[in-house]
Amino acid sequence: MNHTLLIELLTEELPPKALAKLGAAFAAGIEAGLRSRDLLEADSVATGYATPRRLAVSITNVRAGSPDKSIREKVLPVSVALDKDGNASAPLLKKLAAMGRPDLRVADLERAADGKAESFFTTYTAPGGALAGGLQGALDETLGKLPIPKLMSYQRPDGATVQFVRPAHKLVALHGAAVVPLRALGLASANVTLGHRFLASGAITLEHADGYAAALEQQGKVIAAPAARKEKIRAALLAAAGADQVLMPEALLDEVAALVEWPVVYACNFEDSFLAVPQECLILTMQTNQKYFALTDAAGKLRSRFLIVSNIATDEPRHIIGGNERVVRPRLSDAKFFFEQDKKKTLASRLPLLANIVYHNKLGTQAERGVRVAKLAGAIAARLGYDVALAERGALLAKADLVTDMVGEFPELQGIMGTYYARHDGEHDEVALAASEHYHPRFAGDALPSTPTGTAVALADKLETLVGIWSIGLQPTGDKDPFALRRHALGVLRMMLEKRLPLAISALLQDAAAPFAGRAGFADPGAAVTAFMLERLRGILRERGFSPNEIEAVLAQNPDRLDDIVQRLDAVQAFAALPESASLAAANKRITNILKKSDAASGEASEALLREDAERRLFAAIARVRPQVDAAFAAGDFAGTLKTLAQMRDDVDGFFNDVMVNADDVALRNNRLALLSSLHAMMNRVADISKLAV
Repeated sequence: MNHTLLIELLTEELPPKALAKLGAAFAAGIEAGLRSRDLLEADSVATGYATPRRLAVSITNVRAGSPDKSIREKVLPVSVALDKDGNASAPLLKKLAAMGRPDLRVADLERAADGKAESFFTTYTAPGGALAGGLQGALDETLGKLPIPKLMSYQRPDGATVQFVRPAHKLVALHGAAVVPLRALGLASANVTLGHRFLASGAITLEHADGYAAALEQQGKVIAAPAARKEKIRAALLAAAGADQVLMPEALLDEVAALVEWPVVYACNFEDSFLAVPQECLILTMQTNQKYFALTDAAGKLRSRFLIVSNIATDEPRHIIGGNERVVRPRLSDAKFFFEQDKKKTLASRLPLLANIVYHNKLGTQAERGVRVAKLAGAIAARLGYDVALAERGALLAKADLVTDMVGEFPELQGIMGTYYARHDGEHDEVALAASEHYHPRFAGDALPSTPTGTAVALADKLETLVGIWSIGLQPTGDKDPFALRRHALGVLRMMLEKRLPLAISALLQDAAAPFAGRAGFADPGAAVTAFMLERLRGILRERGFSPNEIEAVLAQNPDRLDDIVQRLDAVQAFAALPESASLAAANKRITNILKKSDAASGEASEALLREDAERRLFAAIARVRPQVDAAFAAGDFAGTLKTLAQMRDDVDGFFNDVMVNADDVALRNNRLALLSSLHAMMNRVADISKLAV
């Protein structure tokens, strides 16, 4: 009969950062192993469990044994299996014996086409296997493939040496209420497990696989499901925070959930004097070193109260609270010491120390890079009408906090500390903000720089990286991008798009290449970087809901500026929805092909050379519509520009129905080509609408 199957491996405390992967791999491996052995039904569902001391999986509707199978197996090609007289050859007899079927005769075999030749086949029924055998194989395979960060060797009580991520103590294997006999890591399976190390009263006998999670929670004070444990922690943190805001990054919640089996939240405090230290430092040290949850008020200002997640529930938590308060105090004291020491030297005085940090052996030091980025930031600021001196100063100081004690201890604070120290030094606020803002945007959806100086320095920092790294042949390949050039390109594109910066990509890349001009062997990678950025641009625009055809209609014109790209796409999207668009797009595509094949000189069509009524009507329509198109385009009304073309559909269709473009008369042919050239230029002011043709 079919029952729920439970497999649990009880261990010493597993590494918390690896627990999620270990748990998922254990559950997936057991399920895949059983499914490949035909021990699961189509609707069987696997549920994985993982706590600091156990990996487990529960699978519904598991068979007691796999069903018999009809197997059709190829024996040998006919040309090999038969001798010249048509009798069984020696190779055939040997093959049948090896298959355990020496009693088979040629007449018993199926002769069938096998590609271009013929082969003999045999069909037989293979008996199914018992669950115990299949599960043993699935468990062995799974344990051998777990993503264990580092194997640990330990001795069993019987003296045997075992290797696993942590010492294993118990193995549970239940099919319904029956124990499935298994062995793994020196353990024999049973139906007995352990609950919480401190809160459970003793061993727990599992009566049935279906009651696993409930038995652990009720008898063992263990929440077996990681997601349920995480949500209990989240709810308890929110309740304990009260009117305050609790800072609970998902990664920290995941790690803490991997450290406890029965989470309980307690509130602790530290001295208010530590609040004089930048709160980012305090928050980071609490989260990174202690796994604590910081609290802020409604305005985002750090409180001197913080929350901890304990693995022990008690009515008298003062010892737990006091111990954690004592532990955090030295950490906060270190942060305060680093901050006070750093303030004794200005950022500007630290700049020579950047000469000791190699950026790349082919591109020099961070000091040399700072000079390049400063020059580039100034050039960008000049193009945008920003304050050049502020941009150059901001770029020069942007990396100075890399040689501070605080950033040396907490690299995650680079940029953030630069802003604090620059303000302490009396630098202009835009210069100070540039120290942190030049890293933005750091990821999809991240905020853009908020100031002109921050924008110029952020663009310069990313463009210098793109051009410099690309020039030494370290551009991304496949999924490898060690210098995050894709992220840098996306950052530049987002700033250009969302801030609608009136900058040309070609000019930016020329400015970025200029500081490298004196370096030996420098080859300007501008063309390759441009293509790389445009490919990233396609991805951004697809994420915004534009279709591939709409995107290509705009990008086919090789735009150098991006400040109106989105507006052009909106116009193309609106035009594509018009009933006239399909006909005009097809006509435009036809015109494009005709003009590509023509060597006629461009110019205006002569009205005197018009012969057919249809070409006269089109000439008149162009003369009538062109002023409207020019006015709408000049006003930046791209939608109006394209919609104006819709009124020409009948005249364009009529021209192609009634007029022979490639007339024998050269003057007539050239005049008609000139007419189409004028139409083509007018139709493609906003985008190449031929790309909309299906």
